[in-house]
Amino acid sequence: MSEKSMKESVQSFAVKRVLHYLDEDPVKSIPKLLDWAEKFDKDGLYKNQIREIRRVMADPQNNWYQMVLSVWRDIDPGVRRTVFENFLVNASLIGSARQEKAKKEHGCNIPWAILMDPTSACNLHCTGCWAAEYGNRLNLSYETLSDIVRQGKELGVFFYLLSGGEPLVRKADIIRLCEEHSDCMFAAFTNGTLIDEAFAKEMLRVKNFVPAISVEGFEEATDARRGKGTYQAVMRAMDILREHKLAFGASCCYTSQNVQSLSSEEYIDHLIEKGAKFAWFFHYMPVGKDAVPELLPTPEQRALMVERIRAYRSTKSIFTIDFQNDGEFVGGCIAGGRRYFHINANGDIEACAFVHYADSNLKEKTLLEALKSPFFMAYKEGQPFNKNLLRPCPMLENPECLRAMVHRTEAYSCDMQAPEDVDVLCDRCAPFARNWQGPADALWEKSHPEGKK
Repeated sequence: MSEKSMKESVQSFAVKRVLHYLDEDPVKSIPKLLDWAEKFDKDGLYKNQIREIRRVMADPQNNWYQMVLSVWRDIDPGVRRTVFENFLVNASLIGSARQEKAKKEHGCNIPWAILMDPTSACNLHCTGCWAAEYGNRLNLSYETLSDIVRQGKELGVFFYLLSGGEPLVRKADIIRLCEEHSDCMFAAFTNGTLIDEAFAKEMLRVKNFVPAISVEGFEEATDARRGKGTYQAVMRAMDILREHKLAFGASCCYTSQNVQSLSSEEYIDHLIEKGAKFAWFFHYMPVGKDAVPELLPTPEQRALMVERIRAYRSTKSIFTIDFQNDGEFVGGCIAGGRRYFHINANGDIEACAFVHYADSNLKEKTLLEALKSPFFMAYKEGQPFNKNLLRPCPMLENPECLRAMVHRTEAYSCDMQAPEDVDVLCDRCAPFARNWQGPADALWEKSHPEGKK
């Protein structure tokens, strides 16, 4: 056994022992887990997170304290243990160390997570969604999916997100992937309509799969974009998952049509009541030939989301992530392999799920070769794309950046039905970028006066 493997094994054994104590009494045992984490976090990668968790656990009235207790109350012990081991031991301790080593060795971005599309097929056709434009016959073979994970683990990646299309069209292969790579965590952005009792039992068996169910707010808003009856199907899926004591969350796309409903306290409380442990917020992106720019939130609506989501973090027992507005917490744009990248169902290795351009495909390159490609290196060299981290995206908020990168690296459009010229896309994004700049700069200067441009 190599010195590196021995060190990883010792770390894994030690943390697993601490996780065993957590099952007995989480309130008393979490400080022990944090002590172990500090010992192994030699580079201080998780110093701030550890300090914040200590603060939370010192206050029983804190909403995060209540959320921790709900995880022990609501989630199957075997599932909880597997999720913790795969996140804390593999993805965080072992994985982060491997990633840092690979970054230094290869001089390129190495991600924490990989997003991949098993299929472009979907059983719904949501307004403004580009996914079906890839064609519903595109699929990555099981062997290809497994090889992506194998390559990823060599680089330190133990967290895999599945999208599409509707990833649960490939239920059997997803469960098989979870079985073969039991040391990894798998999650899926799913419309939830294919979750049933049988699949919940399979999730309970493998223990390392967590769905993020797409929902647009309450029934009227959800069905308006996703089709009549979708909301009730989603509610049934959440009930099934809660009854089986499985971890799940919500994936919420906010648009100009649903901001008020989706950001309301009533809606957040509803998700908590249904059993969701996290809610991932995205705003609509005007991508593809069927894009509907009118669905983009106005600057006032996006500012409202910044205010409300951050307020809920101090009051609600649910973990919220705001993909576009949380740039300051992750240093800006996370795409291009800096924290993640996307592989579509045709094998194109894209910098981001929202940016459908690439210069690499799985049929021709390894993941590491793609991370070293001109397009991915352009991302690395350009990040952050704006000093104001409320304007992190090289496409929507800084379209001149994406335009320049695509032209300079000769990246191709990945849309299989209607290739989109980058100038057309960037021209479509430019009005939003101009309109958001003033409000975003005002928000940023208010909370970060030292960052004034």
